Amino acid sequence: MDRSSHVRSRRSAPLAALAAVAALILAGCSSGSGGKKAEEGGDGAAAGKAGTPAMTVALVTHQAPGDTFWDIVHKGAQAAADKDNIKLVYSADPNAGAQANLVQNAIDQKVDGIAITLAKPDAMKAVAGKAEAAGIPVVGLNSGLSDWKNLGLMSFFGQDESVAGEAFGKKLNEVGAKNTICVIQEQGNVGLTQRCDGLKKTFRGTTQTLYVNGTDMPSVKSTITAKLKQDGAVDYVVALGAPYALTAVQSVADAGSKAKIATFDLNKQLTGAISKGDIQFAVDQQPYLQGYLAVDSLWLYKNNGNYSGGGEQPVLTGPAFVDKSNVDKVAAFAAKGTR
Repeated sequence: MDRSSHVRSRRSAPLAALAAVAALILAGCSSGSGGKKAEEGGDGAAAGKAGTPAMTVALVTHQAPGDTFWDIVHKGAQAAADKDNIKLVYSADPNAGAQANLVQNAIDQKVDGIAITLAKPDAMKAVAGKAEAAGIPVVGLNSGLSDWKNLGLMSFFGQDESVAGEAFGKKLNEVGAKNTICVIQEQGNVGLTQRCDGLKKTFRGTTQTLYVNGTDMPSVKSTITAKLKQDGAVDYVVALGAPYALTAVQSVADAGSKAKIATFDLNKQLTGAISKGDIQFAVDQQPYLQGYLAVDSLWLYKNNGNYSGGGEQPVLTGPAFVDKSNVDKVAAFAAKGTR
């Protein structure tokens, strides 16, 4: 992949094409050391259309053990792989160095394409360059909107975390919040930091950042509980992932707090919590779509020379708010593990 040459040749891509991509998307609408070994996909090769050339794609994320968000990303990626006659190899590790080693393993296996997350972009720079030197196209998803072009990636699929954070802050103003804690479950993750920073830009009240160990849920629970007991003025707990929001529900009860909870990201259990009123609202960045588009874009590049976003613009999949007014529409898809 020679990104510099394709960027020069496509710099004048019409804005109408980007608008069309955005319209289609709308219509379709963590620290520790425990990694996840490479997993081969399902029956994608057998299910692919007759005459579609087989290829192998590696999807390497920073998933932490127990973080169900990534199961949705994986499911979307597998759906695209099944459609495109792709053998999908999934692996993950929240440790940035270990994640880079997993990418190196994919390069050594001479895969046809790689999709990676850039939660800690500096750690991925060298290995992304090695993939490019080996002629393997690389796309980014979920984390790294500010860095994907600098690292030479071909495309990016996700949400602008700063914009999502700013929208979240405005939503907190609307519901009358005054004193919040923003709970970061993985220190050093740029996307999570951008969410809290964006919130602070637009929220008119007071926000404190609370760091927790996202790989140890009992510790997450006790840390939030202790903070709520120590500061009775906190009226909203802002979580940055569905499992942590659900744990915060227990913390609020244990602390005897009257604080409400809102979060980024969804899963099946969280939509139920919104329906019951345990959680007020969530930001949905459509992780299924991120996985699907990342894998499908590599197939389109190999088979038709396409560049999603023209090689210059990210393809945005969020943010969108889910609350009691629309949760029933989303819950049906969440029950299938696709939202």
